[in-house]
Amino acid sequence: MSDIDPEVTQLDCSAVIADVWLLLDNECDENARMRLQGHLDTCPSCLAHYGIERQLKALVNRKCGGDQAPQGLRDRLRVEIRRTVIIQEIAETDR
Repeated sequence: MSDIDPEVTQLDCSAVIADVWLLLDNECDENARMRLQGHLDTCPSCLAHYGIERQLKALVNRKCGGDQAPQGLRDRLRVEIRRTVIIQEIAETDR
């Protein structure tokens, strides 16, 4: 009997590549993480792609990790978010 989960072997490489960032950002549930990791463990092509994406993420984090948006931009975004929330609340109460 094989130790490999059938769901892992049935994953399509394109689906794994599409979800690599979910895995890198820890934004997938435990089952999805296990399926993706299981596929990466058995597919050298996907593992290589994952490694490239991981290095890219690390590079971006090193080069841009400490940057903050200017205060004016943050203030404008806050105002726009509040305005959008208020508009949505009004629209919901009018239904």
